[in-house]
Amino acid sequence: MAESRRKVGLLFGGRSAEHDVSRLSAANILHALDQSRYEVIPIGIGCDGRWLLCEGNSQPETGTPSLEIPDGATQIAFVPGGAGDVVRLDGTSPRGGPPLRLDLVFPVLHGPNGEDGTVQGLLELVGVPYVGSSVAGSAASMDKDLCKRLLREAGLPVVPFLAMTARDRLDYEGAVARLGSSDLFVKPANMGSSVGVSRAGSAEKFDEACSQAFHHDRKVLVEQGIAGAREIECAVLEHASGEVRVSPPGEIMPAGAHGFYTYEAKYLDPHGATIRIPADLSPAQARHVRELAVKSFQVLGCEGLARVDFFVDPQRDNALFVNEVNTMPGFTAISLYPKMWEADGLAQNELVDVLIAHAFARHERRSVLAGA
Repeated sequence: MAESRRKVGLLFGGRSAEHDVSRLSAANILHALDQSRYEVIPIGIGCDGRWLLCEGNSQPETGTPSLEIPDGATQIAFVPGGAGDVVRLDGTSPRGGPPLRLDLVFPVLHGPNGEDGTVQGLLELVGVPYVGSSVAGSAASMDKDLCKRLLREAGLPVVPFLAMTARDRLDYEGAVARLGSSDLFVKPANMGSSVGVSRAGSAEKFDEACSQAFHHDRKVLVEQGIAGAREIECAVLEHASGEVRVSPPGEIMPAGAHGFYTYEAKYLDPHGATIRIPADLSPAQARHVRELAVKSFQVLGCEGLARVDFFVDPQRDNALFVNEVNTMPGFTAISLYPKMWEADGLAQNELVDVLIAHAFARHERRSVLAGA
């Protein structure tokens, strides 16, 4: 049985402010992978960008919350066109045996340099199957400006927004005039986990928010705030057959001390938010959320999985707005994506099996198209 196991490269870490979140997600996925079916090869990407073989980290241990990159881990590289071949840069073969060939890569990476199409492009060049959206879907979803433009062009509802760089940066009065609201949200265009996101209701707060957001990205998004907005999320899953399944919506209710679902509320404060699955929506509202989630997934060219986030505006007859689309949503112990599927009867080990099966089926279809 051991010889028939598929070798799965579990890619985690990354050069992003979400490096630590990735380590938490990867640990949960490691626990969910059936060790009788998969030989897991953890590969950590350090904050310096090196890809490191994390030998000895492949067996799940109960209570292990986070995957670590061990000291002295060997730097590796994929072979372009090598269909999953990995070489150690110290000149030796992995584990002292023949060159390592991965059957599949599970890139559990969040944020820039991982979830934005860059790693997906590398894996395409390598020629190895991988989980999740490909280059176009990943890039379009990661860039919040591009994402919202595409959704808006397709007729999907988005909150009024504007994008700016340091060169064409607006002041608070200019942003208020453009968006028609004195309550604004400022966020990096390419970041997740609420990193660098601030609320601004004055010129001073706006300047502080912009400085923080520009610390993480060269492009910043400014959005019209929604007073009392409810935060709804929905999970999308694509099967090997191409069938797209969508979960019942969930709702996040941030603690009053945080004001909105900040990074601290998500990962640092155990009482930072309350999660309700399913969300308290009417059948018609829940159906509308699920329909918009699938449409957003398709408009952006997503594949495999995505979490689609929404705002509900209680001041405008519960109007629904698509906020953002995450092509590699969190898989941490508190993340809503796996929790929504669990509430729908799909356990996390079954969920990762579906994702892996989709990755192999997509790779096979592409090979046929390419005449390989």
